[in-house]
Amino acid sequence: MRLIASLLLALPALAQALSSPDGQLQVDVTVNADQQLVYTVQRAGQPVLLASRLGLVLAEADFSTGLKLVATSSVAPHREHYRLVTGKRSSVDVRANEQRFTVANAAGQELVLTLRAANDGVGLRYTVPGAGAKHFKEELTSFAFAPEARAWLQPMSVAKTGWKRTNPSYEEHYQVDIPVGTPAPSHAGWVFPALFRSGANWVALTEAGMDGRFHASRLQADSTRGIYRIGVPEASEVFTGGGLLAEGDGPLTTPWRVLAIGPLKTVMESTLGTDFAPPAAAAVDWRWVKPGAASWSWAILKDDGTVFDVQKRFIDYAADMRWPYTLVDADWDQKIGDAKMKELATYAKSKGVSLLAWYNSSGDWNETPYTPKSALLTPADRAREFARLKAIGVAGMKIDFFGGDGASMQAYYLDLLKETAAAGLLLNFHGATLPRGWARTYPNLLTTEAVKGFEFTTFSQGDQDQVARHAAMLPFARNLFDPMDFTPMVFADIPNIKRATRNGLELAEAVIFLSGIQHYAETPDGMATVPAAVKQLLRELPRQWDEVRFLDGEPGKFVVLARRAGKQWFIAGLNGEDTPRELTLDLGWLGRRAGQLITDGDGPRDFAVQRIAGPTARLTLAPRGGFVARWR
Repeated sequence: MRLIASLLLALPALAQALSSPDGQLQVDVTVNADQQLVYTVQRAGQPVLLASRLGLVLAEADFSTGLKLVATSSVAPHREHYRLVTGKRSSVDVRANEQRFTVANAAGQELVLTLRAANDGVGLRYTVPGAGAKHFKEELTSFAFAPEARAWLQPMSVAKTGWKRTNPSYEEHYQVDIPVGTPAPSHAGWVFPALFRSGANWVALTEAGMDGRFHASRLQADSTRGIYRIGVPEASEVFTGGGLLAEGDGPLTTPWRVLAIGPLKTVMESTLGTDFAPPAAAAVDWRWVKPGAASWSWAILKDDGTVFDVQKRFIDYAADMRWPYTLVDADWDQKIGDAKMKELATYAKSKGVSLLAWYNSSGDWNETPYTPKSALLTPADRAREFARLKAIGVAGMKIDFFGGDGASMQAYYLDLLKETAAAGLLLNFHGATLPRGWARTYPNLLTTEAVKGFEFTTFSQGDQDQVARHAAMLPFARNLFDPMDFTPMVFADIPNIKRATRNGLELAEAVIFLSGIQHYAETPDGMATVPAAVKQLLRELPRQWDEVRFLDGEPGKFVVLARRAGKQWFIAGLNGEDTPRELTLDLGWLGRRAGQLITDGDGPRDFAVQRIAGPTARLTLAPRGGFVARWR
């Protein structure tokens, strides 16, 4: 027995395991018989990921095979606390275990895998240490699911397609509950976050830790046998004259590959997407960043509404609704001009409202005509425009029509984030990439589109007819970790479109969808049609949430969430299907107090206002309907 033990101790350490603090999650890292780095993930003893590849290939070093494990660090607790201006929680405590594994290839070059396991999931990233040039070629990270697993995925659009060649902008409908291994509709692959069900567990895949030095990734189109692989942007997804893939001198570190894992409630309440993002600069006083709602004319009135008199009316509308912002959209520089914008800003200030102004990000990477265009391409351009906006009295910017996910385009995003923060300007990215945790690092980024939002339902009846199911999918994927500028909520008519949703669903979006600035689509005339209780609710909705609880739901079908702000609780639900849905809500945790329920009335444009109380409540969600309940 002693001889066997001595022989075992003398063997090279080829397999290592890291567990979450609660012991439920376990990640096993191994150098297999083919000298490849692989890993598996289990939760509560049940497989979540089967044996999946790890590794990188650089022009200067190949870490795909011929590997040996040369060092393993001790397990170290990872502890941090941070606050979010925009998120499902305002205060976040991170508790995880972290470990590093160093492998060497046949040439003696080293790759460090950092692995972090939390109770709600895991993250991994690579570092290639040492001096000298490094040029990324390929990442081997894969996610192998059992054949019976299911997927909820949004296709990545092909670059330089769509209106005025503006793709990709993460603006496609999801494929819901499909078999793993289903190929993507095109070679462009699938976007993050990607949602899967593996046995009793759900898995949400995304990435975080984007600092402008690396390209953004996606999942490859081919997932034969349920094996999903990290993919790269298309060649055209670059800033003019800029690079596509990561490169640089000195150590090269990838973004985190993030997997939220567990029951659906665990995944829905997880903050991993921001846990792995860099913290906001501690030396910066971010108190000037104020979330809130905005009035916005373009959603319904389109280009014709961007004129002085209409914008003044929307300022009055925001003031009446106690919303702190009004967004003035494209072509304001031509249709209103600096002098009249300053007059609008001064008028808005007198009403307690601040202006936001639209900008076109693009140079020559698309054919969009809207202005101001090509005004933000250099540091000098940006400094001039930021000074211009501050002189006018504008509080923030909506910047549209970005060019994709290449490393140079990511660097452009980071320049805008850093420089608007320094200038004291709020920020909203449209026609853009998934923000991947940027709202933690740069709190002035209050929202990002990266979604097939409300505007598409005003362009075609087909998109309008799908919007309820789409809305029932978004909290589980796109809006899971990052703020989302869907621009929700309309109660009246949409020109040339037959609205497919009931008013209860439209109201529920105001609570279910997370956005630091919620740009409401409804006009003053439409808002005038709703009951006083609805207007009062929208006047008093919190501007920031402290806590979330997932109560019920199924991706693409329905969702019920509870959100807390201070001592107030709000519960909102929406039904994405064409048939009624019966709900039984456990309200015992709210105590004996009664709340106010606003839900659908008899007709699609009607509301019903009533009392709701525990310990349980039974509700019937109308087809494509919803509700909001509040406890003060």
